[in-house]
Amino acid sequence: MQINDDKPYDDINITPMLDLAYVLLVIFILMCTASVQGIKVNLPKASQAPAMNKPKTQAITINNQGKITLGTVPVTLQELEQKLGAAKAATPDLPVVVKGDSLTQYQGVMDVLDVLGRLGITQVGLATKPAGK
Repeated sequence: MQINDDKPYDDINITPMLDLAYVLLVIFILMCTASVQGIKVNLPKASQAPAMNKPKTQAITINNQGKITLGTVPVTLQELEQKLGAAKAATPDLPVVVKGDSLTQYQGVMDVLDVLGRLGITQVGLATKPAGK
């Protein structure tokens, strides 16, 4: 029995082309990751001294009765000025965060900000809660 297949072949087999595309993709990925790794060098050793230390942030809290605390220690305005003056002498760019209770008198916060201004402390932050909490 003889098969008479006179019709033209109209389907293209794309499997070999896909295999080639996948192989090229894998080669491309391997070559790119190999070139990113760079050249091996002997790196110098760092000293044991700590890197530039950031100054410790001072937290000033004013509660709803107008009492002022520096960190966790209650202070008066005069003591606050003395302690912050000493800390500013040690680190000229001393950062300070002022946390005022929402029920505190505005004058208490202004007194603290006045002390900070007299000492020349310019890195001052006012702590707040995010709006939905």
